[in-house]
Amino acid sequence: MATCCDNIIVTGGCGFIGSDFVHYVINNDLAGHVTVLDKLTYAGNPRNLDGLPQDRVELVVGDVCDAGLLGRVVPGHGAIVHYAAESHNDNSIADPEPFLKTNVEGTYRLLQAARAHDVRFHHISTDEVYGGLALDEPRRFRPDDPYRPSSPYSSTKASSDLLVRAWVRTYGVRATISNCSNNYGPYQHVEKFIPRQITNVIDGERPKLYGDGRNVRDWIHTEDHSSAVWKILTEGRIGETFLIGANGERSNIDVLRTILERMGKDPSDFDWVRDRPGHDRRYAIDPTKLETELGWEPRHTDFAAGLDQTIAWYREHESWWRPAKAATEAKYAQVE
Repeated sequence: MATCCDNIIVTGGCGFIGSDFVHYVINNDLAGHVTVLDKLTYAGNPRNLDGLPQDRVELVVGDVCDAGLLGRVVPGHGAIVHYAAESHNDNSIADPEPFLKTNVEGTYRLLQAARAHDVRFHHISTDEVYGGLALDEPRRFRPDDPYRPSSPYSSTKASSDLLVRAWVRTYGVRATISNCSNNYGPYQHVEKFIPRQITNVIDGERPKLYGDGRNVRDWIHTEDHSSAVWKILTEGRIGETFLIGANGERSNIDVLRTILERMGKDPSDFDWVRDRPGHDRRYAIDPTKLETELGWEPRHTDFAAGLDQTIAWYREHESWWRPAKAATEAKYAQVE
């Protein structure tokens, strides 16, 4: 049997945070070979793997719900790191079915494959499974908090988390879970909050902000997420859940104003749009367990510097995001 780090599968490895993990693992020589399993939906872009050595990174185009494919791909691997997910809240409100298919059934199929071939399994989840916190609430999410998902997206991620826990207890699958806060950085799809604002400014369009803008999110650079996942995969106790965060709480309006200022614009140069249904007010991660048990800490702690780096990347890579921009804005125009 392969050891955990010899040969790993990364599902959703052509997406934003999945591809960052692949780059992190290969660039730091942490794994000998990575098989990326990705359906290449709108959010998956094979160009995200550009620059990686082809003899160490293999792309398999396929669906995590395809049990036959998993039966052929999984044997011989030491671990599965499961990033693949439908993850956009607005899309889940408009049409929940793809979220049930990928996030719930897909996780089930992967767990069954991990069980059949005794493969280490790490499941990537979200802080949104815990619901929202009040803006004036002093506490932050902890691993043993009850689940209170608010959207079709977060409810399917909560369901997938519970499947992982059950497969550990019932079948002895060697699995861990991580719930992470909001990620930012290069290669993020333009439908997401930060890249949408950046690309709108680049295009000379006024950014848009939901509701009153006071909703708080806990931001982490995607490279810090990747380093935490590797720590958990290689050192985390089986059956445990770890929360990944970098103490980066900021309101949406503060993030937008910072983007505008860093791009040389008036911080009030944006439009308000009506809030979306079930919009949680605040997310906040307590990463104490990860820090104390595994000795992990984030490197990208200067949010303004991280934004500058991200803004520069989108300025320099218009050919990467431009094809998706028009379709994204047309979709938003229907609900705003």
